[in-house]
Amino acid sequence: MIRLPFKKLSAWQQTAFCAALIERMLPNYAMFSQATDFGDVALLRNQLNLVWQRLDKNQKVKINYDVQLEKLEEQVPNPELFEFFGVFPALDTCMAVHALLQYLQTNDEECIEQVSRLSANSVSAYIELMLLEEMADEDDAVITEKDIAADPLMIWEKEMQNAVFDLLQESPENVKTIKELKSMVLEQGLSNLGLEIH
Repeated sequence: MIRLPFKKLSAWQQTAFCAALIERMLPNYAMFSQATDFGDVALLRNQLNLVWQRLDKNQKVKINYDVQLEKLEEQVPNPELFEFFGVFPALDTCMAVHALLQYLQTNDEECIEQVSRLSANSVSAYIELMLLEEMADEDDAVITEKDIAADPLMIWEKEMQNAVFDLLQESPENVKTIKELKSMVLEQGLSNLGLEIH
């Protein structure tokens, strides 16, 4: 799994790291929401926008975390109610937004690791599903962690998390860095699962 030395980042950098990862996860929630008529992706989008605005030190943005976490709670899908793989990355997205809001409220660095892990877990579960479908005819098919780690999608996820981390470490805490970060994670027009962003 991905292990980055988050302690080397400032609170601003840690927040931006999470926001960048969630940008790549949000389209997975949007796709799930569209397919099932569940949840309000605009609410999650708005919460992420609030975090980006808060990172712009020229804007005085106050976030009522209790209210936002309550609103988010209503958008969390229950995997038992959906016979559709998309519920899992959608759930991961909600949990990542929850962890980020919680971090801003409590400064608990555990939350940063959680966002990193949730993004990687979405990718790992998706790869496993794809590989299982490919091996459907093989009775004794076993998927190892090595298989998942070697998949181009997982390699891309690791590279992207490392690139986001490096960019933040080397850049000043300002709006220009936020713009660079956003364009870096969105330039390919794909979510972390390789799904097209509409």
